[in-house]
Amino acid sequence: MLIESFLRYIRYEKNLSTHTVLSYKGDLFQFKTFLEKSTPGRSPKEVTPEQVREWIASLSEEGITARSICRKVSSLRAFYRYLVEQSVIEESPVKNIRMPKVRKKIPVYLRQDSMDELLDDVSYGEGFESVRDRLIMAMFYNTGMRRAELMGLKESDVRDGEIKVTGKRNKQRLIPYGEELSRMIADYRVARRDAGVAGAESFFVRRSGEPLYPQLIYRLVNRTLSKVCTLEKKSPHVLRHTFASVMLNNGAGLNSVKELLGHHSLASTEVYTHITFEELKQNYNQAFPKRKP
Repeated sequence: MLIESFLRYIRYEKNLSTHTVLSYKGDLFQFKTFLEKSTPGRSPKEVTPEQVREWIASLSEEGITARSICRKVSSLRAFYRYLVEQSVIEESPVKNIRMPKVRKKIPVYLRQDSMDELLDDVSYGEGFESVRDRLIMAMFYNTGMRRAELMGLKESDVRDGEIKVTGKRNKQRLIPYGEELSRMIADYRVARRDAGVAGAESFFVRRSGEPLYPQLIYRLVNRTLSKVCTLEKKSPHVLRHTFASVMLNNGAGLNSVKELLGHHSLASTEVYTHITFEELKQNYNQAFPKRKP
């Protein structure tokens, strides 16, 4: 009952996405199952810090990565913070729990020349879908928006020179765009009109006028990236990483990139500085003359 109450709270009062709520739900019920096995009859509000540590140890023994364990503990921390705020318990048993150390991964991204090839040389076919699909790839690359943000765009959000994006927790931001994307948007609007779906509320639609769905976008990005790169991961988020790396490599300030990406803190954006340093090292190694031994 307490878990269900918390899930309703984060969905309807905190406005978290369905995907995020389901993630919290999985983590919390996994902990609940652990409690039922280790201490039958123990209520979540009677949990001790020692039991939280035992759960973390059991996850580690199962081979769960440190990154995943940190996410699960974060879910538990949010749940118990809610119970404290609701005066169900006096103090959170997760309050002083230390997270496992997680080594930050360098985001996967494409080089700028690969993106030029993707937008200039790759064939997208003919007709309405080809114009739409090319614009989707260009918009991911030119704006750094997330897949859910692109899917949520309304026709009225795409304005002259700027796009209003609704991000996590319904936080809105404006992203500017240049002449190339402007021409592609104009071409797409003509294609929408010719396809008879100009009146659709969503900006990106299928030929039927219905909004796009996540798997359609993922398949498009995966299929298109396969034509220009051999990266193991080929998702919309790779294009978001690519946008950030291109911006920083071309002199954009870290705070500006943070605002464009819609990050809550600068720490989330700083991971992209590792990309720029790796490129710097690579360019140095290629360009600096080698001395003969």
